[in-house]
Amino acid sequence: MKRCYLKAGVALAIAGAGFAHAATELVIATVNNGHMIEMQKLTPFFEKANPDIKLKWVTLEEGTLRQRVTTDIATKGGQFDVMTIGLYEAPIWSKKGWLKPIATDAAYDVDDLLPAIRNGLSTDGKLYAAPFYGESSMLMYRKDLADKAGIKFSDQPTWAEVKAFADKANDPKAGVYGMCLRGKPGWGDNMAFLSTLVNTNGGQWFDMQWKPQIDTKAWKDAITFYVDLMKKDGPPGASANSFNENLALFNEGKCAAWVDATIAASFISDPKQSKVADKVAFAQAPTASTPKGANWLWSWNLAIPASSTKDEAAQKFIKWATSKDYINLVAKETGWASVPTGTRKSTYANPEFQKVAKFAEAEKKAIDSANLTDSTLPKSPYVGVQYAAIPEFQAIGVAVGQQMSAALSGKVTVDQALKTSQTAAEREMKKAGYYK
Repeated sequence: MKRCYLKAGVALAIAGAGFAHAATELVIATVNNGHMIEMQKLTPFFEKANPDIKLKWVTLEEGTLRQRVTTDIATKGGQFDVMTIGLYEAPIWSKKGWLKPIATDAAYDVDDLLPAIRNGLSTDGKLYAAPFYGESSMLMYRKDLADKAGIKFSDQPTWAEVKAFADKANDPKAGVYGMCLRGKPGWGDNMAFLSTLVNTNGGQWFDMQWKPQIDTKAWKDAITFYVDLMKKDGPPGASANSFNENLALFNEGKCAAWVDATIAASFISDPKQSKVADKVAFAQAPTASTPKGANWLWSWNLAIPASSTKDEAAQKFIKWATSKDYINLVAKETGWASVPTGTRKSTYANPEFQKVAKFAEAEKKAIDSANLTDSTLPKSPYVGVQYAAIPEFQAIGVAVGQQMSAALSGKVTVDQALKTSQTAAEREMKKAGYYK
């Protein structure tokens, strides 16, 4: 009998040793865009340096990702160890205690992060999500067509100047449309752009008493300008176009001007992707009656849900994926033109990056100038440029986005769209107890 116990003991010891060395599996929820897909391709570099950690990717379309991670974190589901979240979610979730702080060390160099992005991801001085890439918005245009039209843009053009260029450059017979702008409904689609247009026309989402301000002159001026401009100079079916659709149009040489995310600059100036790569130029987002809030601020970030039991491994991965070393790794593997931008000062200071990124100066200036806490001419109670960082905003933004898309396609008038939007926003805010 003794021998049997001994054998059993040895077997248990061996099994225990096996469990002790089993790799920790990190489940990472992310969005299906180019920079994240590149990160997945580089998985072997991380796993080789950390043989005790295995990465499992759950890659989703943006809207689906938001739904899945929001449900999981709110219900403490524990499906994911690392989540890709936006600048919108980070402050809301950290204040609710849903996220673990990011443990940064000297090597990570948190002071190298661009201040606007770092501040947006921090609560009470602690970083709660690490930025993977960041962006603002700016004007991207065909310099050859501007030269032909005799138009020279200043570094900060006005919307009136941009419209004058769009009117002159619009040539549908030649397959060129004067202006490409988002029309697809969604708080992160058409409303990301339209919020900045409203801001620069002197408008806001809510006043200091949290009363919605949609049925106002500033909103009417902005949306009327947008609808008129797109009807005259936009591509057909613009109400279904968002970032990806407009990117494809621009790369095909079909847009004379486009105001959208700065991250597009690296794609439209890449000869492998763009037929007009050698003809593009950049300026700051156009302004109307005020420069406040004319350009948005956004970042995709990696965060750890408070429910995660794999904190140590998750911290290691996040530090790796958002570090200077990671940016250098991407540069080494695919070139400096492909690195994720909008997060670190050191990227913009790198001569190799500057050499290939003719958009670098305009992009960094746009990000640096965006202010999450002061983006409207009248004082506002919310944080955010193209969104209001409150949980109710998603539903409001979606409802308003549908109305603005309907106005663009001519299904309703601008006045009707604004009135319906105001009613929907008031109902949501009253229901949530912001005011009576």
